[in-house]
Amino acid sequence: MSQDHDHLAEIVAQWRRERPDLDPSPLLIVGRIQRLADVLDAVLRPPFAAAELGNGEFDVLAALRREGEPYTLTAGQLSQRMLVTTGAVTKRVDRLIARGLVSRSVADADARGRLVGLTPAGVTMTDRLIEEHLANEAAILRELTDGDRRTLERLLATLLRTAGP
Repeated sequence: MSQDHDHLAEIVAQWRRERPDLDPSPLLIVGRIQRLADVLDAVLRPPFAAAELGNGEFDVLAALRREGEPYTLTAGQLSQRMLVTTGAVTKRVDRLIARGLVSRSVADADARGRLVGLTPAGVTMTDRLIEEHLANEAAILRELTDGDRRTLERLLATLLRTAGP
């Protein structure tokens, strides 16, 4: 969406003209959030693609790295931290194992349990990518004041609470 053409405002105006009995104004917020999600993905995805990481694979690496040493979690813990099914975690972990970025081992406390852990190569890649990712996110937000950012954080948190399960 270019700065000089607001397509969503045009759509809302059309609905107001055609159906004055309806309030199409939520499109101005929800539609923009949906459009913004697409734009953000296009802007933020290239470093992960360049590292040959599929969607969600960096999430596994980041969840393990955030855990701190020894950078290990069970598949169930990864599932909870990433808000995805354990099946999705398993597929991602298998791809990362093939790349040498994570390993799977037997849990000391329960021989039936398996731990997923970052390899040294995984730690190095995650640290490099998180620096680049956070710099990209900061660049996206550069024109917002600190007050704007705090307000947006609060409003988005409220929307997530009210729209989510």
